[in-house]
Amino acid sequence: MILRPPLAVTSGDPAGIGIEVFLAAQEEIGEKIPIVWFGDSQHLPREKLFTSWSPEKPKELAPGLNLYQIDFKNPAEPGNGDPGNALGVINAIKTATNFAKEGKISGLCTAPINKKILKEGANFNFPGHTEYLAHLCGVKNAVMMLSCPQLRVVPLTIHIPISDVVKNITKSLFERTVEVIHSSLILDFGIKNPKISVAGLNPHASEGGSIGNDDIEYIGPWITQLQSKGISISGPNPADTMFHFNARSQYDVALCMYHDQALIPLKTLDFYGGTNITLGLPIVRTSPDHGTAFDIAGQGIANKKSMVEAIRAADLIIKARHNAN
Repeated sequence: MILRPPLAVTSGDPAGIGIEVFLAAQEEIGEKIPIVWFGDSQHLPREKLFTSWSPEKPKELAPGLNLYQIDFKNPAEPGNGDPGNALGVINAIKTATNFAKEGKISGLCTAPINKKILKEGANFNFPGHTEYLAHLCGVKNAVMMLSCPQLRVVPLTIHIPISDVVKNITKSLFERTVEVIHSSLILDFGIKNPKISVAGLNPHASEGGSIGNDDIEYIGPWITQLQSKGISISGPNPADTMFHFNARSQYDVALCMYHDQALIPLKTLDFYGGTNITLGLPIVRTSPDHGTAFDIAGQGIANKKSMVEAIRAADLIIKARHNAN
């Protein structure tokens, strides 16, 4: 008997590397963190033994792999995503989320999905996990944060074309995102006065208006207003000088204006160990910071580090929330 409900790890696309990196991660973590895999037993290696887990007795786990069966339509062929399995992928996420809301699991770590296949097979109309989980939880202001030991980053805009970035940066989005970051770093990471550094939109943060005016006319005043509310936030700062060693020591999280502005420095610092953490949800959710990697699936060469770190991050946040209550 464990002291708390387990962490759910959802299957993701069974044709990707999610299952193999999860099994490798669980072998490294062992029994230190209680885990249940939400997926279809037909997608496990033939020799892999498992015990069925019951949400009616959530704290009862057997040694080794514990599985909550989610029926998928088809077997999985590594590297070949199957739209026929899209509903199974979505059902694993939805079921785990509902169990988390009911307290039957402590949180979830989601293995990678392929949005194109989900759209083809199940008309999945969400840009990714973050937006879908926000929908399931009835939350409007979920925020995607990427983390590694050296850096935390939040992209203000996420999976949109670069040509759409400027028109999607609004005062309300900026303020909501900062407020979620501020409260989440306090609750989930125990940082009493989190420091947020904002990257400028334009090169050199507009350089006094010589390279655009967005940072001067909009982002700067928004930051000043948030400072008046007691939030420790600075910027807009030139993005090209924010991510070296000395600069990173001055803040707890960098708020960036678009996807690649945030993810390039993080993945450069720790390509294999990054973790995706959703802020602002009533449940705990993390994910490895990589995709399905169809090109190497089934070859036994996928790196487990990001999955290991994502599981450990979820465990730490679960403990932080428990200690806060």
